[in-house]
Amino acid sequence: MGRGRVELKRIENKINRQVTFAKRRNGLLKKAYELSVLCDVEVALIIFSSRGKLFEFCSTSSMFKTLERYQKCSYGALEANTSTMETPGTYQEYLRLKARVEVLQQSQRNLLGEDLDLLSRKELEQLEHQLEVSVRQIRSTKNQFMLDQLANLQKKEQMLQEVNKTMRKKLDEINAQKLKEINAHNHIQLSWEAKEQRKRKYSNQPPEVEKFFQPLDCNATLQIRYNPIIQNQITVAAPIQNVSGFLPGCMP
Repeated sequence: MGRGRVELKRIENKINRQVTFAKRRNGLLKKAYELSVLCDVEVALIIFSSRGKLFEFCSTSSMFKTLERYQKCSYGALEANTSTMETPGTYQEYLRLKARVEVLQQSQRNLLGEDLDLLSRKELEQLEHQLEVSVRQIRSTKNQFMLDQLANLQKKEQMLQEVNKTMRKKLDEINAQKLKEINAHNHIQLSWEAKEQRKRKYSNQPPEVEKFFQPLDCNATLQIRYNPIIQNQITVAAPIQNVSGFLPGCMP
């Protein structure tokens, strides 16, 4: 029982799509190889996957030669067909642009130092002059760029110097404030230590009050003492007290 007919449309399942691409790609490459061997023909096959990966096959040694042969045959046939009829304006524009592109590509190769053997002496001199002018312009642009960059660096340096000056000024103010606080703290500390030293000095010395209240050395006979007097003695001694004014006690 043979397979059913496959509907030609995009496979939505990503995995199935990748598997189908791998199988059919290998089959297509195999068929191209078999065709080139069996029929002795020149075959070139180019495949780009959905991810941009390149797969190719060429029956000759160079894919570029095959593509160049294809280009010559295609454009030659097109020119032969259009020579017998009126050439459209779009085709003339295409030929003009194509010639312009070829000239520009040749000029680019000459500027890179390639294909110089086909140029004449005058063309080589023009190319040399063109290169000298280009080099001068490149050097002028480079010097201007370096000068602009140097000016920007000088501006940045000046800005950094201003910032550094401001920061240094603030730092000096902070250091001066800290120094003032340290000096005030040291002054208070010295005053406190001086007070403590004076206190210790006074506490070690004996009190001076003791010098003023020393016991006096005196004669025992000169001390005032109390002598009891009998009632009769008071009456007898009364006239004496009135005369002399002294109490009969210690002798003066």
